[in-house]
Amino acid sequence: MKTSLPLLLAGLIALTAIPALSMEEDLRERVKLPEPMQHHLLGNMRKHLEVINSLIEMLGSEDFEEAAALAESELGMSSLEKHGARHIAQYYPERMQQIGTSMHKAASRFARTAMEGDLPAANRALAEITRACTNCHASYRIR
Repeated sequence: MKTSLPLLLAGLIALTAIPALSMEEDLRERVKLPEPMQHHLLGNMRKHLEVINSLIEMLGSEDFEEAAALAESELGMSSLEKHGARHIAQYYPERMQQIGTSMHKAASRFARTAMEGDLPAANRALAEITRACTNCHASYRIR
């Protein structure tokens, strides 16, 4: 099929007129926090990433007891007071609160699972933690 140059040019012009989503456009819901709480939350999330990285390393070395203790103390339900969760969560949308709680509960489940010494089960439990993180980060932003 032969296409004429004017038709081809008209098609290209039409394509350039279609607005494209900018890579910088962020469609996640913005959660408004006071500035000090933004810094606190970002610090907590960076710490969570460090802990998750350590858990991966510990599982690789089959240090199950150490991984369990770290997960519970830094991410699990017993860590909520340490992170000031009750104070900051009041600013979160309800669904964000639920996702955060699911992450902390998943970390406590990971700790119990890791104590059993079953590497595949511990890896699946770790994936539950990171799934909650991923879901939250895909849905919400603070800046």
